[in-house]
Amino acid sequence: MNAFILAGGKSTRMGRDKALLEWQGRPLIEHAVTRLRALGMNAQILGSRPDLACFAPVVPDNFPGQGPLAGIEAALSVTDTGLNLFVPIDLPMLPAEFLRWMSVRAETTQAAATIPCIEGRPQPLCAIYHRGLCEGIRASLQRGDGKVTRAIELAAQATGMRQAISTHIDLFDVEAVAATDVFTPVQHQVLLPHLWFENVNAPDDLARSLHRWPA
Repeated sequence: MNAFILAGGKSTRMGRDKALLEWQGRPLIEHAVTRLRALGMNAQILGSRPDLACFAPVVPDNFPGQGPLAGIEAALSVTDTGLNLFVPIDLPMLPAEFLRWMSVRAETTQAAATIPCIEGRPQPLCAIYHRGLCEGIRASLQRGDGKVTRAIELAAQATGMRQAISTHIDLFDVEAVAATDVFTPVQHQVLLPHLWFENVNAPDDLARSLHRWPA
């Protein structure tokens, strides 16, 4: 399974580049790449960010300026694996063990999309997508529709009519799964699952995350 890091945002709320923001002594992009490589995945960076090529290969957007959906489309247009993991740059508290478990789930179900939900809200930027969705996602971008969840739903419906892949979108509740103790105990596993998905978007977010997850 290939893995892609969504790093094309403008970091407006943070006021400085989030990808290079230091967290526990290393930039966020380095944390993300290291986490994925530890899982044995080929990590690549999404976005028009040639300056990040020293960390991992960079895949530029085919539809610049159209948000994270453009990054997903770019990744699916070049990947050589059926299933592909996506993680945003600004989730440093997300345990690698959770990503491993989600990858096994996706390989088992072979769903077109595997999307975690936290407190009932889908997290489509931390998900696994089948490369067969690429054409449908591209069609949404060509219409100027960059809504990720809607594009994935439409792409899954359209793809099932043309290709022999599942049209099923697997939405699962992270809190319910975590409560079953299926994850191997790891350092800081005591954090509640909803904290795994706390974005580091602004300086206050950064301060909170460092307080909760000290080096």
